Amino acid sequence: MERTANAIGEVAALGGGALTIREWPESERPREKLLKRGPHALSDAELLALLLGSGVPGCSAVAMARSLLKDFGCLRALLNARLSGWRRKGVGEARYAAVQAAVELAKRQLHEEMRTVSPLATPQATHRYLQAQLRDRPYEIFCCIYLDNRHRPIAFEELFRGTVDCAQVHPREVLRQALLHNATGIIVAHNHPSGALEPSPADDFITRRLKDLLALMDVRLIDHIIVGDTRCYSFAEHGLL
Repeated sequence: MERTANAIGEVAALGGGALTIREWPESERPREKLLKRGPHALSDAELLALLLGSGVPGCSAVAMARSLLKDFGCLRALLNARLSGWRRKGVGEARYAAVQAAVELAKRQLHEEMRTVSPLATPQATHRYLQAQLRDRPYEIFCCIYLDNRHRPIAFEELFRGTVDCAQVHPREVLRQALLHNATGIIVAHNHPSGALEPSPADDFITRRLKDLLALMDVRLIDHIIVGDTRCYSFAEHGLL
């Protein structure tokens, strides 16, 4: 049996009561509510409870989920926490793995969308995808989306990994990978772990360098996107390409 943190044991304070979920009115049970009204009708705690699967003696899955959300501060912090953080809250590997699997499925669904929808036709889809991949990384990641001659995605790659405030980018490697994928265009992106969107002088320089180098081989730099905390910055949208 998984250990439970003291906060999880405080069922009364969390509104879980002494009843198990099976003893709740059917209309209030998370699973039945989802099946009848759809997932949008459930609270964050109820959705999380479905992934946790069950509670522990004296604490329902919903009460456990509420406690976790309260302890981590928000849903985003909870989903991005490491296993060690969950263990400190009294939750073990199986439940942590189930939640992480759901997060990864959501990311892969966005990846499928990227493969079937042109990033140029729907830049919002590209931004959503890049945010899902990069926003919560604690260090800078520089990545590329390689496009064919109809601007359809061929592949997505993380090319360079840096520190909390920079990543060393080698333009020749970007060009080499573009040619390897037989791409006619690429979108490059990197995240700012600080959450800031404003491009740095280094960002401006590497964008111009990449554009000029790729043009020599008839590969077009479509965009350079900076992923911030809640939004993305597009060099193309700001007329910088």
